[in-house]
Amino acid sequence: MLTGKQKRFLRSEAHHLQPLFQIGKNGLTQSVIAQIEEALEAKELIKVNILQNCSENKNEIADKLESEGIHIVQVIGNIIVLYKESEEKKRLELP
Repeated sequence: MLTGKQKRFLRSEAHHLQPLFQIGKNGLTQSVIAQIEEALEAKELIKVNILQNCSENKNEIADKLESEGIHIVQVIGNIIVLYKESEEKKRLELP
């Protein structure tokens, strides 16, 4: 679980990032989750865009990702900011 200070730091780091994934009408599938986990291993901090034609609610998607061990930094509008510490290449040093 991330502390408030860590979440603030990660939000500031994610501010300039563009969303890497878009979740559309098929919702959050296992293949998308696998791709997100691979991207998190490489980058540690990413944004995901939820399209308007997505059948799932953004909070449901956030809960599913959190159950996979991915930290939800922020849900704002249709964007979810995700963080997971890399096991091989640690890039971000949390406060």
